[in-house]
Amino acid sequence: MALVLLSALRKKHLLNPIAIITTLSPQDERANLARGSIDSMGMSDVPVGIGSSGGVDDNIELEVYEAEYSIRSPCIHQSGIELVYAALEAVPPNSTQLLCIASLTDVATIMKEREELFTSKVKEVVVMGGVVSPEIGETLVPDSAYNNNCDISSSRYVYRKCQEIGIPTITLSRWAAYGCPMPPQLFDEMSSTEHMVARNIRRVSKTSIDQLWSKVRLHTSDPRREKIPSRCDVNWFCRTFMSEGKLSKDWKASVWSLVQKLNMYDPLALLLAVPAYRTAHFACKEKVVDGVTHLCVGTSERDTGIKNRLALFNEYSTLFLSAFEESLQRKVDH
Repeated sequence: MALVLLSALRKKHLLNPIAIITTLSPQDERANLARGSIDSMGMSDVPVGIGSSGGVDDNIELEVYEAEYSIRSPCIHQSGIELVYAALEAVPPNSTQLLCIASLTDVATIMKEREELFTSKVKEVVVMGGVVSPEIGETLVPDSAYNNNCDISSSRYVYRKCQEIGIPTITLSRWAAYGCPMPPQLFDEMSSTEHMVARNIRRVSKTSIDQLWSKVRLHTSDPRREKIPSRCDVNWFCRTFMSEGKLSKDWKASVWSLVQKLNMYDPLALLLAVPAYRTAHFACKEKVVDGVTHLCVGTSERDTGIKNRLALFNEYSTLFLSAFEESLQRKVDH
């Protein structure tokens, strides 16, 4: 979903992606999927590189959803880290945003290996994750969000280092995503465009929510939960995805027909990276550390940081649909 939205924002000249790095095992399959997705959305010139396993144990492979356009390609850089170095070296000083919508393992590696390059070229780091309330303590500390939890030591390092060297962080939390849920019907509307990426997103979203249900039913010590925080249990699932009612822990059928709302974690983080959208749709809490302002969106269930959920939903749904329609039109024109 984030890559689809990225294509729309690029078309509007609001963002200019210079590299995409995939992380979390199996990261090479994720690179194949990313390459096929952005090629299908008209961004074949944007390089894709393979990152690390993201702190996930070598014997654990997370799900990667199948797609007809996810195929091996010689146009994938085998070292995502080296791709980042080359991309940063080619841009002007203090000009680049780093958007992190997965584990922060590779970001920590880049900062440790090439701190001077990172400091000179990166103007801000946008993170889909979460921090302990900015009102607590003198610095920002990552919380138990899934992306942080994948490699908590790297998450702590990235936040600590950014604050030490004075690079602003902008963090979007799960509370923000909860504050602007998406009705599943939007997947139907996107799929009606007949774009193959839209059809696949609808299919895998159903698979994803069913797999999540299977995991939250497990005991918190069960390794099959992977990196899902312990707070994510059956009650959490019902509160998060169903408007009312509860499901028995023994429910084994698909839950898709019962789902009333889905959370747009990564797309919202991407919108947050655009200053105009940040101002229009997000109420940011500030944390000043050594004279540098860091921003947090969504600090609690009551304070989601979303100014107007309907306006924001209309914004991103229009962007999604236009991305698919314009992609199809380009194919017709060619």
